[in-house]
Amino acid sequence: MIVAAALCPHPPLLLRELSGGQDVAADLRRACESALEALLASSPDTLVVIGGHDTSEGHTGTLVPVREYGGTGERTLRERPLPLSLGVARRLLDSVGHHGHVEMATVAWDASEAEVAAWGRRIADRPERVALLVLGDGSARRGTTAPGHLDRRSFAFDEETRRCLAEGDREGLMRMDPDLAADLMVTGRAAFGVMAHALAERGPTRPRVLYADDPFGVMYFVAVWPCDC
Repeated sequence: MIVAAALCPHPPLLLRELSGGQDVAADLRRACESALEALLASSPDTLVVIGGHDTSEGHTGTLVPVREYGGTGERTLRERPLPLSLGVARRLLDSVGHHGHVEMATVAWDASEAEVAAWGRRIADRPERVALLVLGDGSARRGTTAPGHLDRRSFAFDEETRRCLAEGDREGLMRMDPDLAADLMVTGRAAFGVMAHALAERGPTRPRVLYADDPFGVMYFVAVWPCDC
């Protein structure tokens, strides 16, 4: 039984040691920590974390990929670093002091609608109390200095995503155009869909968007979808 869901982005700058002397992602990190605290207040038996990546697979490691993004983090030959999305999740969970049972998996950026729906159903059908944390970014083409340069279609796309998150519109998230999302470099399309399908039968109550901004030309959302249970 899914009892709550939360959404956070996964920019590398959420890893504090990558931002140098000035913590340029402090406001975003605080919003993410608030979302996790609200998520964990639902007293889940299991926290399921789904993040975007090149491939869909489960992950059992704990090594945050700081070195892969220019930092000086721990080096180990025996453990493969987590993908960025799950590494950010791991760091955020540590920052709020969560020590409960966590299961982590990635869903491919280009996962089909059938695969996304199957992920959501598997999470929703679990018998224990499950909280879901999804990691994904909006468009990365919101300015001339953005990673994908400027594409004005980003603004309408991201505003529709924000509306869906604020209103708990699962069907709206399920209808995301995968081709347009790929053009706009939206890394969260599949992860957003997993969350929508996981809550398809229950639906969120009092959905809240805690953050929606594009400080680096990439749209970041932080949202909480609690459920009555």
